[in-house]
Amino acid sequence: MILKSSKVNEFRLWGLLLTMFGLVLMIVGTAGIVFDWGIAGKIIAGIFLVLGLISILCSMGVYFWAGMMSTSAVVIECPECQRITKMIGKTDRCMFCKTILTFDPQHASQEAGNDTSPSAQQVTIQNTAKKQS
Repeated sequence: MILKSSKVNEFRLWGLLLTMFGLVLMIVGTAGIVFDWGIAGKIIAGIFLVLGLISILCSMGVYFWAGMMSTSAVVIECPECQRITKMIGKTDRCMFCKTILTFDPQHASQEAGNDTSPSAQQVTIQNTAKKQS
């Protein structure tokens, strides 16, 4: 249950991981210059810096995609913790309490069998979703 999160937070996590991976690649690449490995060190540094830049640009794309999905998400109030959360698709998790939320009652019964944690709760949201204006 701890590792489960909402879809928007999952995309943000992947963006963060790509950013950190790109920065680590760039730091490793500069070792070729710092430790004075000659021409081979400069080539290694160039390759790792370009790979790190590509990773950071990919993370920028992931963050942009998550932002676009977040703006079109349905804003609802979680019935479990009474906080405002965003829902993407027919099922999603609350960003705060990780409760599984769904609009479809049939889908709620299917999802209940898939989650084996005893603290997971199924909450079916009625058509009382608040639209963001």
